[in-house]
Amino acid sequence: MSWQTSVQAAAVFLLENSAKATLLFAGAWAVAFALRRRSAAQRHQVWLAALLASLVLPIVAPILPAWHSRTLTAAVEQITGTSASSNGAPSNSSLVVNAVDTAPAAKQPASWPGVLLLVWIAGSALALIRFGAGFAHMARVRARSKRLTDEHSIRDVTKIARTLRISRAIHLFESADPVAMPLAWGLLVPKILLPSSAREWPDDRRRIVLCHELAHVARHDCAAQLLGELVRAIYWFNPLAWLAVYRLRRESERACDDSVLNAGIEPRDYADDLLAIARMLDTRSNGWVPALAMARSTDFERRITAMLNPIVDRRGCSSKSKAILSLAALLLLLPLAAVRLGAQNTSATFAGTVYGPGGALASDATVIMIDVRANIRNMTASGADGRFEISGLPGGEYELQVMKLGCKTYDAQNISLQPGETRSLDVNLVSVPADEAAAPPKQTVAQKIRVAGNVEESHLFTTVPPKYPAAAKSQGIQGTVVLRASIAKDGTVESLVVSNQADPLLARSAVEAVSHWRYRPVLLNGQPIAVETEISVVYSLRS
Repeated sequence: MSWQTSVQAAAVFLLENSAKATLLFAGAWAVAFALRRRSAAQRHQVWLAALLASLVLPIVAPILPAWHSRTLTAAVEQITGTSASSNGAPSNSSLVVNAVDTAPAAKQPASWPGVLLLVWIAGSALALIRFGAGFAHMARVRARSKRLTDEHSIRDVTKIARTLRISRAIHLFESADPVAMPLAWGLLVPKILLPSSAREWPDDRRRIVLCHELAHVARHDCAAQLLGELVRAIYWFNPLAWLAVYRLRRESERACDDSVLNAGIEPRDYADDLLAIARMLDTRSNGWVPALAMARSTDFERRITAMLNPIVDRRGCSSKSKAILSLAALLLLLPLAAVRLGAQNTSATFAGTVYGPGGALASDATVIMIDVRANIRNMTASGADGRFEISGLPGGEYELQVMKLGCKTYDAQNISLQPGETRSLDVNLVSVPADEAAAPPKQTVAQKIRVAGNVEESHLFTTVPPKYPAAAKSQGIQGTVVLRASIAKDGTVESLVVSNQADPLLARSAVEAVSHWRYRPVLLNGQPIAVETEISVVYSLRS
């Protein structure tokens, strides 16, 4: 696989997963809004499930079988403007491609996939550096703090931890700063930081603070917040990722407030102590610090209002609710991970040379690579030197067909392509036997076939405009390419054969564009049938 192909594949993979993550975040927002009357613990679980799914998404996507949808493909073509609807144009159609500008091409700008990857890497690196600075800050705080091992402190922590069913050892620290905000952090070994002024607090206030911070430990909020920060570093350009992390932190604080109130603390007493702590301590919110502070200034008013509201649901998130939310996230994650954009995982290349009868180089031969599993056809035409190349093929099993007027169709099956592989095959065509060549050619829809019953003529549904080859423009090459097309029952183009002496550059452009056209199926007595038609593609340099 070339470096350019690798960069493009990585850029497409990034864009695809970003779009899927956006759907996950939007779905989480919708569910959280629907649960606005339920407990904060349940809403926290919703945001946590969405963030975890967005992190797992790029990992499971390459593992799952790809899902290709004709409907989605047509929608993408419509949105990007690569297709145009017809208002009843007949199936025997002409398309004029005008090219006016014949000036030398300007210097090409930098490849957008490379620029995109560089910007994303830079943004993610800055986000991770910012988060790493938070870890360094907490390490300095830990180094300057004194661990509390007195019997009174250990007894208080042990009693509350037993109530919250915490089996892990808890390390309690006292900061040298008397106005330091109470914090909880740590994954394997949970740590709680109290200001030095906490020694002068009443027992009730000290119990409230410990209840709140230990609730973070019981709920594994430190791990959840670390997960959120990692997701935000990956999807730093997505506003919904920032919203998800913000809501995750907010709901965790609300859930811990509910845990304190469920422990028997009066709401008014809790609100008074929280306000007193906010007045005397440093409540500046450092979002880059990977710790959970009790009284951050952000969203403070909402928390006070919620804890004083007697009708607020303060229940935790039960195991049943967690299972339901996790299952819902999984049911949304798997289909999203299976969906593929057309350009993803398309890294294999198949090339070769077509030789006609007698060993002469065969130009204008139509080459079709059929993806057996997905039933997707990739078409091109051989050039003046007989060479052809089809790139951007996903790994898998293929069937090769090569067609040229006056020659028998070449058919090769069981061609296996691995991702990143470049494979070549030379094709030798043979002449059509004399008895077959003498047979009358098949008629086309344009010649008005006479059959019993009603026939509804096929109409173009979408077209992909051919691109005028730059080499042909620079050489002033014009002309018409006449294609004999086989239209399948579902309206897709099954095969294309160049039926006139066209320039190889123009022929290749016409075949590659028309192979993506879509037709409304031809109906015979209400049933779709396969038909043949002729398509003329005109290349003109006139304005």
